[in-house]
Amino acid sequence: MKYEIIGNVLPAVEITFDHENEAIVTQSGGMSWMSEGVRMDTNMRGGFMKSLGRSFAGESMFMVTYTAERSGSQIAFSSTVPGQILAIEASEHPGMILQKGAFLCSEKNVNVDVVFTKKFSSGLFGGEGFILQSISGQGKLFLEIDGNTVLKELAPNETLLVDTGNVVAFDSSIQYEIKSISGAKNILFGGEGLFVTKLSGPGKVLIQTQNFSDFAGRISALIPSK
Repeated sequence: MKYEIIGNVLPAVEITFDHENEAIVTQSGGMSWMSEGVRMDTNMRGGFMKSLGRSFAGESMFMVTYTAERSGSQIAFSSTVPGQILAIEASEHPGMILQKGAFLCSEKNVNVDVVFTKKFSSGLFGGEGFILQSISGQGKLFLEIDGNTVLKELAPNETLLVDTGNVVAFDSSIQYEIKSISGAKNILFGGEGLFVTKLSGPGKVLIQTQNFSDFAGRISALIPSK
C-alpha cells in the first residue's frame, strides 16, 4: 500500500493499493473518492459491544472496510476541518491513547479499542468524556489534526499542561489527569475554563494548535439570534 497526503488547508490522504485484497478501514461516511476496483463492506467491526464503545468515544458505531479487487486501485479520505493528516505506524506506538475524533482511517490489521480514563475526574471534567481510544496491531494509522501538529517528548516526571481540546494523542506511558485552574480571577477572567489536562512523562505527546470546538463556539456566538 502506498499513500500520498494531498493539500494543505483541508488535506486528504489518497491510498493506492499494491495488491488485491489489501484493505483500509474507516468510519461510516469517511470516504471522499475512489476508483473502480474497490469493494465496500459496512459492519460493526469487533461486534456490538466494541461498536457501542466506539460511539461513546465519539466515533461511528459502524465501520467501513474498503478492499482492493485489483492492484492499482485508489481511495481517498479527507479531513473534516482545516488542519493536517498525520500517518503513524501502529507497531511503533503500542497502546498509544487517542482523543475522540482523531482517528481517520487505518490498515485492517490496526486495532482501535476504547479505554476508560483512569481517574473519575479526568473523565468528568477532561472534555474528552470517560472513554478514549487505544491503538494496537501493525500497519499505518492516519490521524486527523485540527490546525498544526506539535510533538512534545516528556522526560520522566516532566509535566505539561494542555487545554483539553488541544490534546490529540499520547504514549501509554504518559500519566493523564485533570488539574483545576488555581485562583478565582484566573477561573473567572482567564478564558481557559476551569480545568486543563496534566500530562506527565516519560513519553511522547501530540498536540494540535487548534481546538475546533472553541472555534465553532466563537462562530456560533456571532450568529444573530431571533
